[in-house]
Amino acid sequence: MNVEHKHIIVDSTKLQEILSNLISNAIKYTSAGGKVTIDTKELPYDKEGYVLIQTKVTDTGIGMSKEFLPSLFELFTRERNTTLSKIPGTGLGMAIVKNFVDLMNGSIEVESELGKGSTFTITIPHKIANKDYTNRNIESSNEFDINFMGKRILLAEDNELNAEITTTILSEMGFEVKAVEDGILCVNEIQHQPANTYDLILMDIQMPNMDGYKATHCIRRLLQPEKANIPIIAMSANAFEEDKKKAFDVKMNDYITKPIDFQKMEQVLKHILSK
Repeated sequence: MNVEHKHIIVDSTKLQEILSNLISNAIKYTSAGGKVTIDTKELPYDKEGYVLIQTKVTDTGIGMSKEFLPSLFELFTRERNTTLSKIPGTGLGMAIVKNFVDLMNGSIEVESELGKGSTFTITIPHKIANKDYTNRNIESSNEFDINFMGKRILLAEDNELNAEITTTILSEMGFEVKAVEDGILCVNEIQHQPANTYDLILMDIQMPNMDGYKATHCIRRLLQPEKANIPIIAMSANAFEEDKKKAFDVKMNDYITKPIDFQKMEQVLKHILSK
């Protein structure tokens, strides 16, 4: 590691997910006796108040063919040698990495050769934080000191990649997550499970069969108060005031816009679950 500025403002949840995917893949695809190297350094950067950090994850594993590399970051794609060797995987990890790197205004490059290993290089700009900011941030994060371990969330989200990313992040926060694809399945799950099975619902607004507004309306009309009053947080790409008003009109508890800022989501979850 060769970094001068060690206090930065960063979405640590996204960055942790990026590095966890790259490093776990490097280990998974490298046989015993191989080598995985992580090199982090600060690069020259001319934007005042910001720092550019580059991290390389290099392994001596099975590598990838040149033909496969252009499709590496697409959903559900896996190199044939990984499936033949029965190495487990969903083909979602690299799509998640690419999505997060893009959200953080960074870049990712890959060099690989079959039988010789791979090198992934991520370069991301971060805002420099002074120590006063760091201390304030620690104090504010303790405002709602909630332990998420063991708490259960029902996630209603029809986009498979969004559901995978959100489930991964929430699981790392400590939540147990069940995902369903539409409002009907969400309502059915609340109806048929015992009261207090879930602590909270994350409800996408635009879903097939039944949207988030209608699903919330149905849940709020359930006869058991413990089910009818479960906290529900809306998730929507629409940030218009009329959309937020409609969410609150059907008695949703809060509203998060997409693409999701997971640090803000964490604060919303702490606030809701502290009540």
